[in-house]
Order: sequence, then C-alpha cells, then structure tokens
Amino acid sequence: MRNGYYREFGELLTSHFPYKVQKISVNAGFTCPNRDGVKGVGGCTYCNNQSFSPGYGATEKSVTKQLEEGIRFFSHKYSAMKYLAYFQSYTNTYDSTDKLIEKYEEALSYPDVVGLIIGTRPDCMPDDLLAYFAGLNKRTFLLIEYGLESTLDRTLAFVNRGHTFADSCEAIQKTASAGIMTGAHLILGLPHESKEEILAHANLISQLPLTTIKLHQLQLIRGTVMARQFREHPEWFDLFAVDDYIDLCIDFAERLNPDFYIERFVSQSPKELLIAPDWGLKNFEFTAKILKRFKERDTRQGKYFVSK
Repeated sequence: MRNGYYREFGELLTSHFPYKVQKISVNAGFTCPNRDGVKGVGGCTYCNNQSFSPGYGATEKSVTKQLEEGIRFFSHKYSAMKYLAYFQSYTNTYDSTDKLIEKYEEALSYPDVVGLIIGTRPDCMPDDLLAYFAGLNKRTFLLIEYGLESTLDRTLAFVNRGHTFADSCEAIQKTASAGIMTGAHLILGLPHESKEEILAHANLISQLPLTTIKLHQLQLIRGTVMARQFREHPEWFDLFAVDDYIDLCIDFAERLNPDFYIERFVSQSPKELLIAPDWGLKNFEFTAKILKRFKERDTRQGKYFVSK
C-alpha cells in the first residue's frame, strides 16, 4: 500500500506502465437492456447518464473523434502521457459482437492508446465476446468493470437494475477465470439499506476474484426517477454528511480484501445536475480528508478482512 492505508488504483497502473496513463471516457452510443425493453424501460432509477459523461463524450461523435478531443484536453499535463480508452456510458458490451469489436479496435488503433477499460453490466457478457476479450487481454491492457451497485437483490429490484447478485458473481468468476482483470462498482447509501447491510457488501465482494473496486456515494440527480422518489418519500433516504461518509468508507475498506485496488471512494456529478448531497469538495480534497481519517483511526484496508 503505497500510501500506507489502502491500495490505490495508481499502483495497478504503475505495475503495468513505465509512464503516466490517463483514462479518456468514450460514449460509443450503446444503450442498456433495462432501457430498451429487453429487461425493462427507463433504466436504473438513479441514472442520468449526463452525470458521468464528460463534455467531449457525445454519441454523435466517433470513437476516434472523442479520443482526439479527450487527448487534446489532457495532453498538457504530461509530455510523455499515454491513454486508456474508457468505454463508460451505458452498457458497453450490449450490441452485436462484430459492432462491439469494431469500436474497441478503433479505440486501440488510435495513437498512444495503450489499453481499454470496459464498463458494463453482469448480465451482458456473452461467451463469444468474453472469448474475444480473453484474446485481447494477451495483447493489451484490459480491465472489465461490472456495475454491481449492491449485493442485495431487493435493492437491485428497487432501483430497476434488472439483474441479481448471483448474476454479478457469475460474470466476475467467468471473466477472472479467463485471465482478465475484473472490477466491481458499488453505490453506498442506496434506499432502504442499513449501515450494517452496506458493510456486508464488503464482506461478500471480498470473496470474489476482483482486481479493482470502485465506490461512490449515492447522488440524487435531476431528471431521474430517484429524484422524484426523494421528493415524495424523503424518509427512504439517508444522505450522508461528508464526515459520516468518510467513516463509512473506512469501515468498508477495513472489511475489504487487501489485494483489491480501490479506484475511488467518491464521485462528483456536474453541479447543475446534482440535487444532493452537495459537499462542495473536489475529488482530490475528499481523498486528502479520507487519508487524514485513516491516519487518525490508525487503520488500513483489510484490517478486518476474513478469507473464507
């Protein structure tokens, strides 16, 4: 643990690359099975995709154009920087395999792109696409991130995910068994989940063959079903004060497998879309606070991890 408290995502990148690497978000124009009617309509109740799609990631632009604009945006930071194409918006394994591969290969053919990160759902990884990824993994950096969001099936149903935790476990096991680095994403603070249930997520996912974990606080975003639910039933929600959320994250990390790389604890939606919680902190400011709290508590990732 480079910072002494938890395994940062940057340590994973440093172990693979001898130079600085920056993720460039790509919106490849995909949808989701709980939006197009295959499993449901309307999508997840908390989701307004604008909240995590940067300005340069627009669906009318090609993958190449988005990478060009994203690299131009970041290239001033370091002269010797390389890039990972991050297929982020919606479900990035949800199309015909041929069309998907065409998009991935277009990204990899762009100068200075040295790998892919693919964000997707655990119920959208067909065997033929996984076989392609297994081959791709032998020639480039590859990380598949699955949106789990919760380990509780009642929560997954409530937020209209359209899959179960068993689906998540199966997808993670199959992907990791193919030799591919595998990540999981969870939202802390979804409606009707107690603190004990949130911390139980850490115990459960710690038994899975994951490489990375990505956490963030529940954010209420304008234009979502959950925003309406919050107006009508505020008692369903426990929106953490920042110090309480920091302690929750550390409690979570203490139970987490110490081999996992933690990519983030917090997310920051555009101010014009965010209803709550508005902590007024940049991501780096939150990270500084969480490191300070780790030190104050004299604790570390995996302190209470139990392997089964």
